[in-house]
Amino acid sequence: MSRKFGLIFGAVAFLAMAPAFAEDGPTVTLVVKDHRFDQTQPKAVANKPFTIVVKNQDQTAMEFESKSLRVEKVIAGGAEASFKIRALAPGKYKFEDEFHDKTAKGELIVE
Repeated sequence: MSRKFGLIFGAVAFLAMAPAFAEDGPTVTLVVKDHRFDQTQPKAVANKPFTIVVKNQDQTAMEFESKSLRVEKVIAGGAEASFKIRALAPGKYKFEDEFHDKTAKGELIVE
């Protein structure tokens, strides 16, 4: 009887957690190479949370920064970082590599 209870409890716990996983939403991936973003105008869906993954393919560090998205992080060469972004209103949200701001700029288009 206790094994059956354990299985039922485990299933209920998993189903209770499912909405939390669903809230993560889709992923926007940005690749940095030669101090440039591969996409300068990536898109995301309005009013839904999502994740941004930044992959730094350069040998040197970069600093992904966006004041409007409220994110800032130094990413070592050859490393990556992810940022969970809250649901956003439609609009344009600027981002850059602060270490190479002359060449690595973009804006996220939220529609």
